[in-house]
Amino acid sequence: MLIKLNKLNLPIKTILKGIFCCGLLMTNALISFSQSPWIALGKKPSTLALEQGFLNFDAGELNLKLVKSSQTVAGLTPKTVKDFDFVPSDSLKVRSSDGLYHLGDINLKLRIGNYQPWKSYSTAAKRNPVKSFSISNVHSAADLSQTLPADFPLSVTRIWETIAGKLVLRFELSNKTDQNIEIGALGIPMIFDNILEGRTLEQTHVKNVFYDPYIGMDAGYLQVTRLSGHAPSLIVAPYGKTPFEAYNPLNDDKTPRGIAFEGFYEWMVCSKAYAKNEWKGAEQWNNPTSIILKPGETKSYGLQFILSGTAKDIENKLIENRKPVAMSVPGYVIPKDVDAKLFINYYKKIKSVDVFPANALTVSSNGVTKSGWKRFKVKGIISGRARLTINYGDGLIQTINYKVIEPESEVIASYGNFLTTKQWFDKSDTIFKRSPSVISYDYEKQQQITQDNRAWIAGLSDEGGAGSWLGAMMKQLVHPEKAEIDKLKQFVDTVMFGRIQIKEGPEKYGVRKSLFYYAPDSLPKGTYAQDINFKTWSAWPKKESDNLGRSYNYPHVAAAHWVMYRLARNYQGLVDEKTWKQHLINAAETGLAMVNIAPYYAQFGQMEGTIFFLILTDLKNEGLTDEANKLEIEMKKRANHWRSLDYPFGSEMPWDSTGQEEVYVWSNYFGYKDKAQVTLDAILAYMPVVPHWAYNGNARRYWDFLYGGKLMRIERMIHHYGSALNAIPILMDYRKHPNDFYLLRTGYGGLMGSISNITKDGFAPAAFHAYPSTLKNDGITGDYGSGFFGYAVNTSSYIIKHKDFGWLAFGGNLTEQANTINLKPTTAAKSSIYIAAAGLWITLDTGTVDELIYNPKNGEIKLKLSKADDHTANAILRISQPAKIEGIGVYKVKNTEIGNRGAYEFQLKKEQETEVIMSTK
Repeated sequence: MLIKLNKLNLPIKTILKGIFCCGLLMTNALISFSQSPWIALGKKPSTLALEQGFLNFDAGELNLKLVKSSQTVAGLTPKTVKDFDFVPSDSLKVRSSDGLYHLGDINLKLRIGNYQPWKSYSTAAKRNPVKSFSISNVHSAADLSQTLPADFPLSVTRIWETIAGKLVLRFELSNKTDQNIEIGALGIPMIFDNILEGRTLEQTHVKNVFYDPYIGMDAGYLQVTRLSGHAPSLIVAPYGKTPFEAYNPLNDDKTPRGIAFEGFYEWMVCSKAYAKNEWKGAEQWNNPTSIILKPGETKSYGLQFILSGTAKDIENKLIENRKPVAMSVPGYVIPKDVDAKLFINYYKKIKSVDVFPANALTVSSNGVTKSGWKRFKVKGIISGRARLTINYGDGLIQTINYKVIEPESEVIASYGNFLTTKQWFDKSDTIFKRSPSVISYDYEKQQQITQDNRAWIAGLSDEGGAGSWLGAMMKQLVHPEKAEIDKLKQFVDTVMFGRIQIKEGPEKYGVRKSLFYYAPDSLPKGTYAQDINFKTWSAWPKKESDNLGRSYNYPHVAAAHWVMYRLARNYQGLVDEKTWKQHLINAAETGLAMVNIAPYYAQFGQMEGTIFFLILTDLKNEGLTDEANKLEIEMKKRANHWRSLDYPFGSEMPWDSTGQEEVYVWSNYFGYKDKAQVTLDAILAYMPVVPHWAYNGNARRYWDFLYGGKLMRIERMIHHYGSALNAIPILMDYRKHPNDFYLLRTGYGGLMGSISNITKDGFAPAAFHAYPSTLKNDGITGDYGSGFFGYAVNTSSYIIKHKDFGWLAFGGNLTEQANTINLKPTTAAKSSIYIAAAGLWITLDTGTVDELIYNPKNGEIKLKLSKADDHTANAILRISQPAKIEGIGVYKVKNTEIGNRGAYEFQLKKEQETEVIMSTK
């Protein structure tokens, strides 16, 4: 087996020591595609009859290339770009065996009568040449009976044609028996080139694509975007009545899956047979259905391929092609106290709107916008998943999947409580010395995880082990709670700074990979659980657990020091106020230690790397010039390295979706606008905007269930920590470009997606499982805390005036009065607000906003700050204008001067709100 790590070219010994995220290596994860994967898997190759040649067709904006013998796709290239193919044509030869799917295949589950077992059929199972025939005005037509078993009871014809300038793939299914046939599953494999293996990071961004589903029935579609984020992208949409009912992984495809290849999926027109068997017990996105074919009856199902621009252009292209488009504000994750809005663009009337479960949502019509969008008010009533079904006058059905959650403040309070009670580990732990701490948790067993064969899970470091205590620390930034902070101070002072992080000596501030390790020969008998196979995965020995060389562990610790600084500096009676300076210096020194002690991986962007920007900002605010200069110099060295790269967001993985966050932040800070834009484009390519809470704003990740999950498999993860981390640069860029509504929707989708999986009692899983056989939260906490970091530092309310939709709020409820716009924030923190019309960013280091009143005519803004409490005597207010809006002057607070820390400070009143007025006059 040939194992490669992209362009790093590290030796096997290094890889097996744990250079992958949290140290785990799947044995088939990186089988190079330069070898035949079936040789690697012990299979004898059997190929398509490629020697018979190919058929080439002009298909409007696309060039279509078919394998002559199978008439499946060998190439699908846009005419506007050279040397790029939407399908994996480079691997056609090694992917020509029986059982490997290609675009143009079809999968079916059938039965005759109501009680017979389902039988499965696939045109990919046995590659016999199909029988082609001629039909006028079509590119290719074929009878597929030769590639299906002799007992197959249907006649299946596949047709490739161009209609109205769009390529169409169509299947005609005819019942050739004298009995009714029920089709319990009809799947059309979606095979596009998401195979990254064997390519450098630069090559993947030029050659490869990712694709994301909108599982929305007749309004559903698949969007195929290039990794670079550049045009063109591709939309796969229904042709005729071909609903997108479910999205099924093609796990029987033999293409090796792993870190460099997520796998392929199929568009399922109907899925009842799976729902009754393989997916039994899982609540599906849509109601599973089947198709009845009467004797002699023929039905047609098809897909059309629409070339589009970038991801931002997809919705306009759908409207242009008369497809329904939905936009929900603030998104599809709706807290119960938020007044949401839904806008629908479709040229046919709406007959009815149904909600499932009944009463989970209330939906009421609210007229039509000036350009014809149908407008609705939406309110979440019952927590959990909710499906909205829109029935149009032409018979088309659209579904929109929402997630209703408790008010954000309640979600975050529950999260903090769960972490510091259920996950609070204060038992005797004389060997590993992890007590007291917030430790990983198994929600299915309702118990703490003190041992795992992945050392980091029980070892309080790496993402999978640090995630829980990191989340507990960051929760205090959003909503500090003294009882929780008292516990966390014990953890920081004893376990984190002194055990996880070295507290003294030449390696001071270095961060260990794990406190838990596997050393059965040197530790007392009975130390390790007998029911765990420690030899299966990466049960690190002590030497590896003590390793300080993984830079990705440093931001977690730096963030904890920084939160302690904020609590000590800005509040009374939570953390000893005299310690604030040392906490901030500890945070900065952790950043310096990262580049000095763990330099190799520090060359890459870090997940949560935004923390170093926040630390630098506070060093400057506090006048700690020497410390700030040291940190800035080191961060600029890294940014200069990224500036030299075409695609500056590598990582310890062949491809990753977490380093982009820090790369953008520093590129933006140092004025490297070209690299900031390259990074943003790439993020938008893997972070879709679709009318579905699970996929909307969901930054792609598909391997971390192996490292931080309980159900370990390669699988598209629903709102893994990448959603919130990638929302940081997107919303930061939006605040510079407030007219880009797409950026706001994308970033807010990721932000809210990050808290969508927290249960009512406060458990936060690594992610939600996307497989239709599962569709539920993972069972353990894993690396969720990195995502909560993204939420905590980025949560905010946004006020915008959309050119068609009017005044809108994200993160608050907005009302319009005679001359003012009133916003009552609904975020948990209530500490930051962005006003797009003014390009104004208002943030509070301490204190909260009860209400904001904005006069668009004269630009005046009034803040009503919450009353003082036992720990919050003052409000510290900062204002900035990241967007330069024509005609808008410089905002200042009336009758108040900026203080020593570069902020306005106000003594809060105990008996009433404190009013602050700001304007440009």
